[in-house]
Amino acid sequence: MLHVHRHETGAVPDTVLRSMFEARKRVFVDLLKWEVPVLNGRYEIDQFDDAHAVYLVLADARGNHLGSARLLPTDRPHLLDSLYPALCEDAPPRGPSVFEITRFCLDRDLRAAERRRVRDTLVTALVDHALAAGITAYSAIAEMGWLQQILAFGWRCAPLGLPRESDGRLLGALRIDIDETTPGLLAAAGMRGDAVLGAPPTRAAA
Repeated sequence: MLHVHRHETGAVPDTVLRSMFEARKRVFVDLLKWEVPVLNGRYEIDQFDDAHAVYLVLADARGNHLGSARLLPTDRPHLLDSLYPALCEDAPPRGPSVFEITRFCLDRDLRAAERRRVRDTLVTALVDHALAAGITAYSAIAEMGWLQQILAFGWRCAPLGLPRESDGRLLGALRIDIDETTPGLLAAAGMRGDAVLGAPPTRAAA
């Protein structure tokens, strides 16, 4: 099931959010060895996990994390402009209708086929959420392997500058433009979200 959490609504059960922050710690800290804050030895939470962040979380019936992404508004401090502006040839994309995708996280316990299913559902949910919320573009930062996957999803996506090394990782920044044709572009490239996994529909949840 897809949960969309905004600070002002507080509609997502605490168990779902805790499961998400735990999963982020297992992926970004335990697996990928990122040097980022960890709360109580269990939860990966940084300075951008504040009242302005929006979370899209796919969880099973018990609230266990399957996949998630954090969206940050770009008309206030966010990762690209605050920590990685050198990844952009020009100024980072900004504006009330531009959000930054961060902490795209697939649970470590998923098998390969499940990972693909959850990944595709989360990507299509990001597009549906954008269309429902008036978001016209996303920005994102990614390591090279993940960046190449993002470019191949079928949507209109372009690098913002040349990749650069940071803390031993080769990173690149992207802009993803979203409009009413984007769902069809994803489908044509083979990206099809699981309607059951994503139920209820993102537009209703948003």
